[in-house]
Amino acid sequence: MAKERDRPVPYKQIDDNLKRVYEEALEQDVPDRFTQLLAQLREKGPQT
Repeated sequence: MAKERDRPVPYKQIDDNLKRVYEEALEQDVPDRFTQLLAQLREKGPQT
């Protein structure tokens, strides 16, 4: 497995950009609609 420093520059840039986008996505709040849907599911309880 190649070490990061051994990778060609374009691949390192792609890796860095993907990591940045992923980290930014993790920092975003859950949309209100998803929170509402989760609350509705909790109210219904488990389906047996």
